[in-house]
Amino acid sequence: MVKYLDNNSGFNMWNANRAVNTNAKPKSRIGTFLWWGILFIGTWWLFSMWNAPKNVPVPTDTENAIIATDVSNVPAHEVSSDKITANVQGLRVSSVALTDFAADATADSDHVTLLGNDGDYIEVGMIATGTTAPDAKTVWQQNEDKMRWRNSDGVIFTRSVTADGYLITVTDTIENKTKHDVSFAPYARIVRSEKTNSAGVATGAITNSNSKIKYVDWNKLTKKSYAYTTTNGFIGFADQYWETIANVASPDQTMRAKSIANKYMTDTSAAAVRVAPNDTGVFTTTIFAGPRDQTILDEAATTIGGIDDTIDYGWFWFLARPMLWVLNALNSLVMNYGIAIILMTILLRLLMWPLTRKSYTSSIAMQRMQPELQRIQKLYGNDKARLQMEMMNLYRTHKTSPMSGCLPMLIQIPIFFALYKALLVSVQMRNAHFLWIHDLAAMDPYFILPILMGATMWLQQYLQSGNQKKDAPKNDAAAATARMMKWLPVIFAVMFAWMPAGLVLYWTISNVFGIFQTYIIKKQLNNK
Repeated sequence: MVKYLDNNSGFNMWNANRAVNTNAKPKSRIGTFLWWGILFIGTWWLFSMWNAPKNVPVPTDTENAIIATDVSNVPAHEVSSDKITANVQGLRVSSVALTDFAADATADSDHVTLLGNDGDYIEVGMIATGTTAPDAKTVWQQNEDKMRWRNSDGVIFTRSVTADGYLITVTDTIENKTKHDVSFAPYARIVRSEKTNSAGVATGAITNSNSKIKYVDWNKLTKKSYAYTTTNGFIGFADQYWETIANVASPDQTMRAKSIANKYMTDTSAAAVRVAPNDTGVFTTTIFAGPRDQTILDEAATTIGGIDDTIDYGWFWFLARPMLWVLNALNSLVMNYGIAIILMTILLRLLMWPLTRKSYTSSIAMQRMQPELQRIQKLYGNDKARLQMEMMNLYRTHKTSPMSGCLPMLIQIPIFFALYKALLVSVQMRNAHFLWIHDLAAMDPYFILPILMGATMWLQQYLQSGNQKKDAPKNDAAAATARMMKWLPVIFAVMFAWMPAGLVLYWTISNVFGIFQTYIIKKQLNNK
């Protein structure tokens, strides 16, 4: 990752290729590109720290009534599995505790709880036509693991709520004891009050409509409502490490995402289903409340189709997913994610060793051919065609190319961003300890790693620029670029001080390996 930032000698390639007029002030294209890169990363970092102000829309009376429904008289009971416990109160499910995950890194920490705030819940119900259906205030009769309720028309409702792993299944059985048809449209809604932002990770409302995963972040929800139609799908909310999903197993659904006063809500309602006299209708809704772990979501996808695609791995998902897999595999061997990051960094640098060596060798060759290149520029400065031809002949003679030093840079950019995404979405990285760091997914609280990263970056830069002329004129493009590069360790140390400690650890180890690599390559070239 560091090679593309620190290879000063590679910048000379561009300068040599662009200098076609000795009377013109030379310009460094790679220097311009680098400044734009710094500007892009800096803007991206500042944007990730910024939260837009809320502009909460005014809710309707009906929406307020839904949110403010008093269910205190409804009896509650608990459902549980080996992974979760949840509170069931009539139509509503709330306070889902994930028993495998602690709330924080302390030894006596409580479990992570989803929908644990007052007024947060998942409601699974139905809208009736031709009769009445139970609502949130309905008091059911509890009979072992089932709830029963009979309306004034004689329609009998039986509800079963069971938990298996991170899945909660709500099954409603409707017995029509009347002498006329009745219809029921099943619905599910999730209401929560707390938003959790995370730089670089898509959080907020999430829907799966027509097999397309769509995210709506919290700030957008406060400004407008969103609606989708689909034959099948699910709705819910996604945090950095957790998600809560509701899937109604009925066709022709309308899905919505909005904010209501100080609450956020996603809901889905399906087409009505007719139940004939003396007939029975069955509706099934599945809830997932658990971690955004790819293995767990792959397993849940056998029940809730498409949930395995809800993790946002970014543009370089094809690199982020295998890198996360390798990281988890290494952790299963060494039982520490900090050591796993170090091992994966070394593996990546070893894979790119041939490219890095070729880049550095080309840089040395470009430095050695500078006197001859300057002579050609003086001789043919007014004849651009001849100048280009002589320069190409010189490149062939020295068996190098102006682009050779840029290839490692182009390859390592996607690797860096893919690893950044992989570390951010990895729930295993949460609360992962390494030396003085208690959470590799959070910033280093003592700023030790950013300082080490800056120091090793400076040392690698110094070693790689050892052959630069220190008495170069001020208007020399390569010298200007070298002067600019001296500030990069400071700039990046400050920028990455608030980045996840795991990412800064990767970069620091990459720098250390780069220093070792530079020493080996220099020694090999000097022995020739």
